[in-house]
Amino acid sequence: MSSVGIDAVPGPGRGAGWLDKERTIAGVGFNRWLVPPAALAIHLCIGMAYGFSVFWLPLSKVLPGAAACSKGTGFLGGLAAGIAEFTLSDCNWNVATLGWMYTLFFVFLGCAAAIWGGWLERAGPRKAGVVSALCWCGGMLVSALGIQMHQFWLMILGSGVIGGIGLGLGYISPVSTLIKWFPDKRGMATGMAIMGFGGGAMIGSPLAAELMKLFATPEGVGVTQTFVVMALVYFVFMMGGALGYRVPPTGWKPAGWTAPAAQAANAMITQHHVHVKKVWGIPQFWLVWIALCMNVSAGIGVIGMASPMLQEIFGGSLIGVPARFIDLDKAQLAAIAGVAAGFAALLSLFNIGGRFFWASLSDRLGRKATYVVFFVLGGLLYASMPSSAAAGSKLAFVGAVCIILSMYGGGFSTVPAYLADLFGTQMVGAIHGRLLTAWATAGILGPVVVNYMRDYQLGLGLPREQVYNQTMYILVGMLAVGLVANLMVRPVDARHFMSEEELAHEKRLAHERAAAAEVGSGSGQASATSTLTLVLAWAAVGLPLAWGVYKTLINVGKFFH
Repeated sequence: MSSVGIDAVPGPGRGAGWLDKERTIAGVGFNRWLVPPAALAIHLCIGMAYGFSVFWLPLSKVLPGAAACSKGTGFLGGLAAGIAEFTLSDCNWNVATLGWMYTLFFVFLGCAAAIWGGWLERAGPRKAGVVSALCWCGGMLVSALGIQMHQFWLMILGSGVIGGIGLGLGYISPVSTLIKWFPDKRGMATGMAIMGFGGGAMIGSPLAAELMKLFATPEGVGVTQTFVVMALVYFVFMMGGALGYRVPPTGWKPAGWTAPAAQAANAMITQHHVHVKKVWGIPQFWLVWIALCMNVSAGIGVIGMASPMLQEIFGGSLIGVPARFIDLDKAQLAAIAGVAAGFAALLSLFNIGGRFFWASLSDRLGRKATYVVFFVLGGLLYASMPSSAAAGSKLAFVGAVCIILSMYGGGFSTVPAYLADLFGTQMVGAIHGRLLTAWATAGILGPVVVNYMRDYQLGLGLPREQVYNQTMYILVGMLAVGLVANLMVRPVDARHFMSEEELAHEKRLAHERAAAAEVGSGSGQASATSTLTLVLAWAAVGLPLAWGVYKTLINVGKFFH
């Protein structure tokens, strides 16, 4: 474990507030391994965005005895009926309408990260983390008010818009800081934090289910109270994470580590820095944008349909009954739905594990080579799925989907280090924020391709077990596009980098200093991070994560049973 060691340690500048970046510069003896749990504390909370589907069915029954809102007929009629639900208070919301919250999460995540990424670099991770906590948790409280008043527009405003902004700021808040603390392990460091975003639903979904069960009454389903309690709990954790952020002094390096020399073996890793305002005009940015978009589009499409896909392809064989999906009775359908829930839980473990595994592996393979693996291996696995489905090989099919999902998560966790290699570390958080517009695009593209192709194939009269075959080949085509884009990535041309004067100016704007401001100011001896502090910090995020894994493994057991 490395710690900060610097000679001069002046105090903070006069007038610096506790949220200002100057007050977060680490002092003598600060252990860099305290930063990952701070990032995890925020990511495990905002990662509940993946688990919001646990609320859909209860929210569709908020009004006891009331009928569901009209769905309308035809496209325009359905659209008008859906819009009307935003203000109707005398009918229960439809699940399809509630799904708009999920869509808005990732649209506003990408937009907020792109718009305020530059501000984050100058304001620092602590201030961004606090704003994220206020938006995410405040949005949940606004949603709770919307549930109580039965006004869906308040839920859209609360969790969809305000919460989505909190998602974007919270997601990118630790990226630049972790990369600067771990120049020797960029992939591993970002993998640890972004793993938390994938793991948030593992904790939040079972917690929400337990709370709704606790608060449920004959007059209500307990969702309002659940939103309030979770907002308060998340606020405590997110504020703890935000206050735990520290940034390294300018020029800090781990003890005994030297930056790799510029040579052919690591030509993709630059020692210079690109300004965020220039990335829109740099080809490498768009090539990485396409690579991420294609990888995520393919993966997110499978995530959204994983459960029905397994049920429709294998039908009764999931429970030892030789019958197709359409021939099963109600009890059998319920039984295979339980198996599919275990399958979804298994995928979540691979999604999370892949975020850490692939990002850490990229420190050895290189980011470009890691993405080549994603596209080549992923393409082969997608192409194999129709054959394994036709042969009735559940093991081959499930194994392929699990590895695909690990690479889906790995794409997210590897890309911040990829950007740091290409564009430098000075403004990597802001650049990463702009790249996340690829995620917002993929969040629409992937599900649309999978869902509409399924409906199209069903319309042609194909059996349900065959409706995904053409879709898999389309996803292979997406990965081929991503592979070509990734292979075209070359080191950034020197003309795009900031000059020494421009870099010095940005560092002044970012309030960077070569000395500690808050932690460790003074003698420098009493400031060394204690082992107890380190253990408690990791326990604060490790115990909830372990509980989430335990609950998930219980569901996984249903699949293997």
